[in-house]
Amino acid sequence: MNTIISMISEHVAGAFDKAGYDMAYGKVTLSNRPDLCEYQCNGAMAAAKQYKKAPLVIAADVVAYLKEDAVFSEADAAAPGFLNLRISDAFLTDYLDKMRHSDKFGLSVKEGSDKVIIDYGGPNVAKPLHVGHLRSAIIGESLKRILRYAGDEVIGDIHLGDWGLQMGLIMAELRRRKPQLPYFDEGFAGEYPSDPPFTLSELEEIYPTASARSKEDDDFKNEAMNDTYMLQKGDRGRTALWKHIMSVSIPDLKRNYEKLGVSFDLWKGEADAGPYIGDVVDTVKGKGLAYESEGALVVDVKEETDSKEIPPCMILKSDGAALYTTTDLATLLQRRRDYDPDRVLYVADKRQEMHFTQVFRCAKKAGIINDATGLDFLGFGTMNGRDGKPFKTREGGVMRLEVLLNEINEEMYNKIKDNHEVSEDEARATAKIVALAAVKYGDLSNQASKDYIFDTDKFTSFEGNTGPYILYTIVRIKSILNKYTEAGGSMEDLKFNMVLNETEKALMLELVKFSQVMISAYEELAPHKICAFIYDTANAFNRFYHENRILGEEDEVKKEGFLALLKITMEVLETGIDILGFSAPEKM
Repeated sequence: MNTIISMISEHVAGAFDKAGYDMAYGKVTLSNRPDLCEYQCNGAMAAAKQYKKAPLVIAADVVAYLKEDAVFSEADAAAPGFLNLRISDAFLTDYLDKMRHSDKFGLSVKEGSDKVIIDYGGPNVAKPLHVGHLRSAIIGESLKRILRYAGDEVIGDIHLGDWGLQMGLIMAELRRRKPQLPYFDEGFAGEYPSDPPFTLSELEEIYPTASARSKEDDDFKNEAMNDTYMLQKGDRGRTALWKHIMSVSIPDLKRNYEKLGVSFDLWKGEADAGPYIGDVVDTVKGKGLAYESEGALVVDVKEETDSKEIPPCMILKSDGAALYTTTDLATLLQRRRDYDPDRVLYVADKRQEMHFTQVFRCAKKAGIINDATGLDFLGFGTMNGRDGKPFKTREGGVMRLEVLLNEINEEMYNKIKDNHEVSEDEARATAKIVALAAVKYGDLSNQASKDYIFDTDKFTSFEGNTGPYILYTIVRIKSILNKYTEAGGSMEDLKFNMVLNETEKALMLELVKFSQVMISAYEELAPHKICAFIYDTANAFNRFYHENRILGEEDEVKKEGFLALLKITMEVLETGIDILGFSAPEKM
């Protein structure tokens, strides 16, 4: 099903053709002056040079044919050559009727389906999730859902940080505390213990202690680097200890991501790419791309068109240890062999742009990934506090994600209890749903690449451009429809009104933008465009709600038309928030 704007453009292009002008000038856009018209076309001004006519004359020629077209209720030529258009009620309701009877409201993004791997999340094991992990998880989950809704086969991979220096730091610190453990006995040949030698809380304390120690003690740091190297080489004791770290960390990570409404198809990490590192090294050496620089193995990836310096991509450190670039290249090789994706999309902090530029160029140059495979990086900005600095606890530390979610849950619970008489259990359950919407919408409504202020008071408000406002609108619609059906009304075969009032038409004009918005969000990897759409739709509905008696409407035909409009509005809004990664409660 074509977007409504493309259908209108076809009719305007036809009018240009009939008037003797090139059809290419008939492209229509949404009006930037909605007080004057709903859609506009500026093609007459572009055509003026070719046809050596005043733009207003060309516009008038075209309008003469548009006035004969039933698609338009109004078509006017305005100085210096604008075409101002309003569409007819019949055309609008017919389009919306086709939408509601079509799969995915008639969305058609492209022919065929791509296989896409989205790499998002990226936490380091042995460390609790903190607010710095929020954006990658929320944006990545939404993009996964956008691409799936558009028809792609999408595989989400958390890509755990489980193979780097933090592992060596933990092992070196544990050796100092418990040197008697068999993992540190090079001559031990028996079976290692099945139970880990630490709890989750102990593990979460070990890493920051070790990290701080390494900054003050070079011998300790070198010990940790050696542990990392030995782990990557397959040392038996360190591998057994690594498995304990994973067995303790991953269940906690899964629990916290579940709270956030984020899921992954793959729980792979850097360690999974370990067996492919040798192939990567052999490939860059075999193709003559790699050379030594200060003892390290590197590949040049700069290009003549670069406007800034692009350093070489380091494959191995001088001690032979792998780096993030190495494991990312090995992961690409693994993904090619296991899944052969059409596209790999990375969602990470925008400050990692240089890293991914180096990895992508090296992967293409060395043939580690197919030439036709798309490699994309979506870099997101920083989540800041009201002071404009990275979000911290009141004490100045990095806030754990679990603590942030609990604080938002409590804030929503208090608001729900203050405004409604509901049971404790119902208030808690509703608060959890609304709090998640507040956090996710608060993040996604901002363009991903930009920094934003995490304002708890704003995000948890039931007014303005917030998740709770969107949910409250959906719940209001549900309440009206439930009252209608409880009174014996049927939601089947409801027909839209053929003559629309102002707010009724305004709501329909928002709803019919759905496909265009989804295509734009898909092509530009832009969840914030869906947020803007559902906010505009919610506003249009609330204006319609306040201007019309719905259940109290005495004209049954008109009332059924209103209810038909409510039903599709609810369905579109619920689809939008599901794609963003949250849901609405039944009551608020």
